[in-house]
Amino acid sequence: MLKDYLRLHFIVLLWGFTAILGKLLAPTPAVELVFWRTLLASSGLGLLLAARGLGGRLPWREALKLLGVGTLVAAHWITFFLAARLSSVSVCLAGLATLALWTSLLEPLLLWHRVRAYEVALGLGAMLGLYLISQAELSQLTGLLVAVGSAGLSALFSVLNSQLVKRHAPVKLTFYEMAGACLSIALFLPFYGRYFTQGAGVQLALHGYGWLWMAVLAGVCTVYAFSSSVELMKRLSAFVVNLTINLEPVYGILLAQLLYWWRVPGFGQERMSGGFYLGTVIILASVLIHPVLDQWNRRRARRTQALGAVV
Repeated sequence: MLKDYLRLHFIVLLWGFTAILGKLLAPTPAVELVFWRTLLASSGLGLLLAARGLGGRLPWREALKLLGVGTLVAAHWITFFLAARLSSVSVCLAGLATLALWTSLLEPLLLWHRVRAYEVALGLGAMLGLYLISQAELSQLTGLLVAVGSAGLSALFSVLNSQLVKRHAPVKLTFYEMAGACLSIALFLPFYGRYFTQGAGVQLALHGYGWLWMAVLAGVCTVYAFSSSVELMKRLSAFVVNLTINLEPVYGILLAQLLYWWRVPGFGQERMSGGFYLGTVIILASVLIHPVLDQWNRRRARRTQALGAVV
């Protein structure tokens, strides 16, 4: 069991490393970067499905739904890497930590769930943290806002996926979504190259260590991390997994700070003011408290149902 816990934390550490890889791949624009990531990830997942004998086509309506959700994945990753370049990795990850706030707002709207008072309170706390960060790091406000928007896209994708995963095997679901993300970017590239690149055109070439970082991003941080997390979910409780995943911004910020102290080129922006750290602590506290309160609320609901059944 200890081995599983350590492996889960290692996977979350890899996910926290993705924003740093986005910085290391900075010569490649965000759209082209996500195109390569989704192309290599969908290829790797396709091989994984074939190796496990989990192939087979889906009904076209279900396939279209998964491919459509993949478009949201592409938009989330593009804005995520863009935010890491418009600001620092730490500010980007602080904005991404508002995922729980977005989820608490979108779930009642899309799934007709009852609004939970503790989620509203935690959401207000996260907003306070965002305000402190925005005031402390005004020069990086654009990157912070893009990161918050990216978190909203991720929350929308997660809410929709929570229903789709009930009908499809996780690996097959992710393969179709990665393929959908790659296909949507491929269709967008001609318009992107003509209207959004200031005449530079599409830049798909990777230089120097670019292929190495891309292999790590697609192969290790996407295919390996996802397939391993699915395997661990069979042995670890959903509460433990969700609580650990919420540590992704913490690990990412710590890694970015280490790179700053080691004076790695490109990470000079990671030196932050006291207001940033206070705001980040408030956001992360709300993120980490949320699954604890959620589990407590579920247990209370089950006890109430049990007492009602007895009466």
